[in-house]
Amino acid sequence: MNKTGKQLMTNWRWWMVVLLFVATTVNYMDRQVLSLTWKEFIAPEFHWTDSDYGTITAFFSLFYAVCMLFAGKFVDWMGTKKGYLWAIGVWSLGACVHALCGWATMHIEGYETVEAMKAVEAGSSAALAIASVSVWLFLAARGILALGEAGNFPAAIKTTAEYFPKKDRAFATSIFNAGASVGALVAPATIPPLAAAFGWEMSFVIIGALGFIWMGFWVFMYDKPQNSKFVNKAELDYIQQDEEEAPAAVAVEEKKTIPFLKCFTFRQTWSFIVGKFFTDGVWWFYLFWAPAYFQDQFGYKASSGTGMALIVTLYAIVTVISIGGGYLPKLFVEKKGMHPYNGRMLAMLIFAFFPLFALFAQPLGIGMNSAWWPAIIIGLAGAGHQAWSANLFSTIGDMFPKSAIATITGIGGMAGGLGSFLINKGAGMIFTFSENAGDAFTFLGFAGKQGGYMIVFCFCAVAYLIAWSIMKVLVPKYKKIEE
Repeated sequence: MNKTGKQLMTNWRWWMVVLLFVATTVNYMDRQVLSLTWKEFIAPEFHWTDSDYGTITAFFSLFYAVCMLFAGKFVDWMGTKKGYLWAIGVWSLGACVHALCGWATMHIEGYETVEAMKAVEAGSSAALAIASVSVWLFLAARGILALGEAGNFPAAIKTTAEYFPKKDRAFATSIFNAGASVGALVAPATIPPLAAAFGWEMSFVIIGALGFIWMGFWVFMYDKPQNSKFVNKAELDYIQQDEEEAPAAVAVEEKKTIPFLKCFTFRQTWSFIVGKFFTDGVWWFYLFWAPAYFQDQFGYKASSGTGMALIVTLYAIVTVISIGGGYLPKLFVEKKGMHPYNGRMLAMLIFAFFPLFALFAQPLGIGMNSAWWPAIIIGLAGAGHQAWSANLFSTIGDMFPKSAIATITGIGGMAGGLGSFLINKGAGMIFTFSENAGDAFTFLGFAGKQGGYMIVFCFCAVAYLIAWSIMKVLVPKYKKIEE
């Protein structure tokens, strides 16, 4: 009690945000282990080509998107506490299972040591068999990882809804969502050194084990606020301040539920589908291929000091600049008096120009023989994506009733997953083909694999303007779905 006799409010809700932030950071790190180890450590053992790696990343993108459709319903069914435990437990297990892929491949193919597999002649039938078996094993491990990771954001968003009033939820969400950027920054500084010191298998196990440690804190610290011994009445009253809303308003909202198939009859749904399909894959391409790009084109392995610095610089730029993504439409609405949807679309148009920087990644990087130019340029393009994505998600709330937001988000997630599948699989095929063709393959003055990268960078550069143009044609003016 203070001097006036009023009970001081506890702040346990912010400790919940800390837990969500850590979980999201670990989520992103688990996802990054493969991209930071495959080129330098894993590919030589299993004779992988870029196409093999592209298959693995493409499958992960697609399976993750499919799982996203059902993850929210699973968390609602299990409850926040059990649902989150299942999600992080499954994805941590999936991360650790990656470490068994080498051992399993060795025994399936009948080799006594890893060195014996590495010594197999490249391009031989034995090498192809090793590559095929290992790819299937990694696909299984990535499937387990995707299944669990799909539950992170539904569980985290559900937690913020339980612990924060509406006016604070966006801020709380922005804090825990920053774990994605922090994970991307921490991963290149920790994972390659772990792989170099203890082997690539242990890098999966060590990072995966962080999730199991988190589960112990979650079991001890989380409970619904009304049941938590750490939340006093003053904080509970603050958390539940929105519950005074009239029940009739809730009933009206519930009547606005839109049947799943009917969602596809609205132009607004297809607008969101287009936005996700064309652009999600670009972000996943940068995420999964940047470490390999710096090694292929400039010779900097992910475990080298320069290699780690390049990736950290890239994601530092993404983290800092993308913060403005949420402020620009707010500026248009509050200062310019624009409608929220119109302000968001204008902001998205501005952010759609950022990825055009990707056109200069190869010319400046190869022309000036410096990897720092591509790192900076890809960072700017990635920042544009994150800002675009934040506003793209917000357009759903602008146009659809609350009861349909999760459904539309899932539909868009599927479209984004399909786009990610196509670009990652396509990139792997292009890189393998262009590398084998050598100087016989050229594109815009770049030969061989350099030309292959230039093709993908060109698509990444224009994808957002194409998406925005189609979205504008589909929904030229703001129109809210009232059904």
